[in-house]
Amino acid sequence: MSVQANEDTFDQLVLQRSHVVPVVVDFWADWCGPCKALSPALEAAEASRQGKVELVKVDVDANQQLSALFRVQGIPAVKAFRDGTVIDEFTGALPPRQVEAFFDKLVPSRADELAAAGDELSLREASELDPGRADIAVALAKTRLARGAEDEALEAVADHEGDFGAAGIAARVRLMNAGIASDAFAALDRGERDAALERLIDTLGALPHNGDGPSGDGGARDDLDAEETRDLLRRAIVGILDEADPADPTSRSYRRKLAAVL
Repeated sequence: MSVQANEDTFDQLVLQRSHVVPVVVDFWADWCGPCKALSPALEAAEASRQGKVELVKVDVDANQQLSALFRVQGIPAVKAFRDGTVIDEFTGALPPRQVEAFFDKLVPSRADELAAAGDELSLREASELDPGRADIAVALAKTRLARGAEDEALEAVADHEGDFGAAGIAARVRLMNAGIASDAFAALDRGERDAALERLIDTLGALPHNGDGPSGDGGARDDLDAEETRDLLRRAIVGILDEADPADPTSRSYRRKLAAVL
């Protein structure tokens, strides 16, 4: 729960305390509508971090010297302190998602901690805590793919169609169900990313641009025509490349190869 600080207590509650844990200071006023709108998001972000970050409020009307000292020109003004120094700040009533991101830079959320653990149980809990996080959904889907639970992997990314990584997972599942590029995905699971990309791009390049008829083997659950297969392969390749550093020359090379076959 947030505490109120004034010019007499600011040094103890904020500057000194910030040597122990990060302290977020909300400069506000009772007449300020956006301040009241922002307050619940700040308090929720503090509470979810269970004492790893503290929230302090400063009434700018009652503490004008503090407002001047920290150059508060508009409210709400939110400033994060560590080791007695402002390390980050924003002005205005941000939406809750952006407030969470602001706090994430100070201390990981519970969802971040669970995601860092990396096991399926932790990732599932992290996804439940923060269902909007596509990166967590993709990581969860990968753990499910690793144990052969393709349908469960697809379920994990179902709500993240706009994310390249999630779309890549979904495309992979459909391709695997159709018996297409299985060797490429097996290489990817072994950590052989470049070999997987080579095989996927070669498979894409060998497809006709038009035509019907199943592209998978006779025992596949899905029958895909050439254009569907082409789109799914593209999504799978883009999903893999999305995880790479854009500046990596090898990744740039594969992006050029993809563009060439498309």
